[in-house]
Amino acid sequence: MPAFEYQALDGDGRTHKGVVQGDTPKNVRQGLRDRGLVPLNVVEVRERPARSVPELFHRHISGSDLAVLTRQWATLVRAGLPLDEALSALGDEAGDPTVRRMLIGVRAKVMEGRTLAESLAEFSESFPELYRAAVSAGEQSGKLDMVLERLASFLEERQALGRKLLAALIYPVLLTLVAFAVVIGLMAYVVPQVVGVFADMGGALPWPTRVLMAISAVLELVGPYLLAATVGGATAFVIALRRPALRSAWHGLLLRLPLLGALLRAQDSARFARTLSIAISASVPLLDALKLGAATLTLLPLREAVQQALMRVREGGSLARALGESGRFPALLVRLVGVGEKSGELEPMLDHGAELQEKHVQARLGALIAVLEPLLIVFMGGTVLFIVLAILLPIFGMNDLIGAP
Repeated sequence: MPAFEYQALDGDGRTHKGVVQGDTPKNVRQGLRDRGLVPLNVVEVRERPARSVPELFHRHISGSDLAVLTRQWATLVRAGLPLDEALSALGDEAGDPTVRRMLIGVRAKVMEGRTLAESLAEFSESFPELYRAAVSAGEQSGKLDMVLERLASFLEERQALGRKLLAALIYPVLLTLVAFAVVIGLMAYVVPQVVGVFADMGGALPWPTRVLMAISAVLELVGPYLLAATVGGATAFVIALRRPALRSAWHGLLLRLPLLGALLRAQDSARFARTLSIAISASVPLLDALKLGAATLTLLPLREAVQQALMRVREGGSLARALGESGRFPALLVRLVGVGEKSGELEPMLDHGAELQEKHVQARLGALIAVLEPLLIVFMGGTVLFIVLAILLPIFGMNDLIGAP
């Protein structure tokens, strides 16, 4: 029985919204009338494009909500609760209306006789392909509870890593923004007024003052055009990156950068290894698991390497050898994959490799921040020192500017 979202008015003119189940929209409207409500809108629950700004930012389940939901779901299924009752209980407990609406919609599809994976596909933006593939394999193998637990752990670890990365990057980003804001504010507003006094006095000004006056004049003259050019260039760059060839070249350049390249490679490799491990634990065939793993990679050179590895594995080759020959993945991860293939323990080796790469990401990020923070401080301090000297030097030579008797 499908689920429908409704909006209706009561006898006092107050608006009521909710989700109910019914055979057809007509039956739902009749049910609302029987309750003394005047139906205004009745729409079947399904994922749909955003029609307003609030929906644009809140039309699917967030990563943190999905992690919590999956953990609760795994607990209920492990306890032996039937699937429809588990979905109903989750929907009743959900505090977010978006989550509640989707769960009711999924339950309605399940009650119609669809599989859980097919029901989740109606909300593909909230439940990614890896999630649906793992659930499908869990249904077929009878290990849905185990699959949901692994998915919950995977999502929780991904959220934890994201929070660590965000916490580590907050200070450098704020420092950079403050540094540029201070420098631009000084050059655009303070320096012209202070240094202009010395220019009106005549006489030879020190070279730092002349340089500062020239920079300030340029910013005042072409500042708006420079800002527009920067925004336009950034927009054009983003649009150009939509072309796969240019995006692949850009990603290749990023991978060759010191510190940053190793950080991006480790982060993508950890995501790939974790995804592959989840898929294999859910009894997804290796070739299908590689397709899912490739889809999670953000760097195109690594994705192309996995696609080439997939072709070699399909021909009977070794996954570790194919990944190693690409030269795109960390050597330690490749060796762990080789050990897993030989011992028949590929899943735990992939898990171990993902953990090591995640630790490597944190270590690389710490090293990058350790280099970046002093550079930012030195840049900001040097810039402010130059501005202060440019202002103080004419003051020290005031007698020369006024004209000594």
